Amino acid sequence: MITTAVTYDELADLIKRGAGVSVDPRELERASDTPFGILGLDSLGMLGIVGELENQYGTSLPPDTERCRTPQEFLDLVNSTLKAGA
Repeated sequence: MITTAVTYDELADLIKRGAGVSVDPRELERASDTPFGILGLDSLGMLGIVGELENQYGTSLPPDTERCRTPQEFLDLVNSTLKAGA
């Protein structure tokens, strides 16, 4: 059972590992409605992050996950999916 949600700290780490873009977790949280493109993250980076999460949690995420435009939208979708699958 999934007992924790993906946090801004974890998302910042995933962005660094999956896309090679360094983002401060506090800044990411403050800028939660800022488009990923403004933060330096492109669609290939998003695919890497989605793949990491699917491997980490052993579950598939919805096909539109990599099309999320902002950190908040992404975390809302990922966490609701993980919670529903728990």
